[in-house]
Amino acid sequence: MSEFTHRPVLLDECIEALAIRPDGVYLDGTLGRAGHSREIVKRLTTGRLICVDRDQAALDAARELLAPWMDKVTLVHSNFDRVDEILDGLGLRGVDGMLFDLGVSSPQLDDAQRGFSYRADAPLDMRMDREEGLTAAEVVNTWPQEELRRILWQYGEERYAPQIAAAIVRRRQERPIETTLELVEVIKSGMPARALKEKQHPAKRSFQAVRIAVNDELGCVERMLQRSVPRLNRGGRLAVITFHSLEDRIVKSALAQFAQGCVCPPDFPVCVCGRTPDVRLIHKKPILPSQQEIEENPRARSAKLRTAERLKDPEP
Repeated sequence: MSEFTHRPVLLDECIEALAIRPDGVYLDGTLGRAGHSREIVKRLTTGRLICVDRDQAALDAARELLAPWMDKVTLVHSNFDRVDEILDGLGLRGVDGMLFDLGVSSPQLDDAQRGFSYRADAPLDMRMDREEGLTAAEVVNTWPQEELRRILWQYGEERYAPQIAAAIVRRRQERPIETTLELVEVIKSGMPARALKEKQHPAKRSFQAVRIAVNDELGCVERMLQRSVPRLNRGGRLAVITFHSLEDRIVKSALAQFAQGCVCPPDFPVCVCGRTPDVRLIHKKPILPSQQEIEENPRARSAKLRTAERLKDPEP
């Protein structure tokens, strides 16, 4: 089947970063099309792989995609920011590695009816977990104009956020905005003519903003980082792939805080705070895809991989 030819982003780099032990326990917090999971579980003998996704469709597909290794795999329908709850439910204090590939998975983008695409007509949905209540239609048709402006600016980095938010409110006063292509037309109506001629699709940033709001993506990333590092076993590795600057800033900042030691003022003769680093950054700068990978998979263009290792207990 075609899924088996799919090559996930920064695959070799992720596998190297995780330093997989055959008897280790690992968590793939963003199962998606199971590309990373397949390569992790292939390297296990007595080890275990926990595959998490908030999209039930991904878990259903994984039963076939990971069929040869299902005796080593545990599938969990949950959001990756609930890592504490997931591990507690499985009776695990910690794991030897965690991988998080953030953003929308290829199957979600390719399934027009999920409402993520600004190129195909579909109901305004955009939920990664279809059991969640908030949809893109609710955001677009009920959120106040100022809140729409905020998310378009903050999450989409859309410079025409005020005009687009105003256009959305004007249109929904006439009738609800119900489909993706209706929203595209409204977005275009709020932008100047010169913006419509840019190489990037005019609705791209706004769709990203609404999707992030619907799924609370940035909040999930912040909670995931704060909860995942303490659940790494000593010497365990964390690998996080981001696809836009908002996510990357959150990951960079959180890992820097976990890697920080003493925070006493420089003029203190001795440390009184007692703070020691929790992790070491395996790479000081993010790992980027090669030009060859970008050519083979254009969706990898904006990917960045950041990695860290949980430090062992200090010597007594």
